[in-house]
Amino acid sequence: MRILVTGGTVFVSLNTAAYFAGRGHQVTVLNRGSRPQMEGVEHICQDRLDEGLTLPAFDAILDVTPYTQEDIDALLNALPDAPCYIMVSSSAVYPETNVQPFHEAQPVGPNAYWGAYGTNKIAAEQCLLERVPHAYIVRPPYLYGPWNVLHREAFAFECAEKDRPFYLPGDGSMPLQFFHVRDLCRLMERILLEQPEQHIFNTGNPESVTIREWVTLCYAAAGKEPRFVEVDPSVPQRSYFPFHAYAYQLDVTRQQALLPELTPLAEGLGESYEWYREHRDLVCRKPMLEFIDQSL
Repeated sequence: MRILVTGGTVFVSLNTAAYFAGRGHQVTVLNRGSRPQMEGVEHICQDRLDEGLTLPAFDAILDVTPYTQEDIDALLNALPDAPCYIMVSSSAVYPETNVQPFHEAQPVGPNAYWGAYGTNKIAAEQCLLERVPHAYIVRPPYLYGPWNVLHREAFAFECAEKDRPFYLPGDGSMPLQFFHVRDLCRLMERILLEQPEQHIFNTGNPESVTIREWVTLCYAAAGKEPRFVEVDPSVPQRSYFPFHAYAYQLDVTRQQALLPELTPLAEGLGESYEWYREHRDLVCRKPMLEFIDQSL
């Protein structure tokens, strides 16, 4: 297939372009050329919002980087037709007040934790489905895997390597739901091949893990065992821990019907650590250790 991937240079879009190119497809990436480009793909060096952008025909669009309605409109206006289109959205479209686990039939709406990021994704989804009713939307929870430059699992790896105790929010029982970026790519591939009747898919591992369990798996990937320090809930969690103080669960029944076998979290974190060992300088660090040392 001739596939357009938006982005193609950072984490999810980079993995997406690499996965589909590795599967033998003719992959083109659309980005501004501000970062090194991967080999084996064609490159259109333009911003999707550039006035007058014109794109050739593709068999499929994997839109990994849409954040606003304007992003969707600009890309569709540049295409000669509307082929099979998959948009990577977010679980941030669900209000935190919805009954959990969130499922695709529930209403979307503002989320107090995600703010404009979530409402902009909602507008992008609505714009896409109005213009391309046969398009597909995937809504992941926390994504992880190689090339994740966010200071998430990398933070736990950093603490493990330095033999530091890990500072837990409260007793560490808050659940987190993850999804390996390769499984996201595999799901998009199945959607392209099978063209399922459902057009909106929550994604994620069916089972959540607690913060304590996630940290233990991260330390184990680095060959270490954590010691924990519990932090009072009055301390702002994002100051010393990489995730919001917000627990939610996605119902992934639709996804499981298409993709029942997923990457075990321990295996995926092992892959993440191997990437981190070779590319730690690419991680966008946050001053969480500095906060811990100065304030906890």
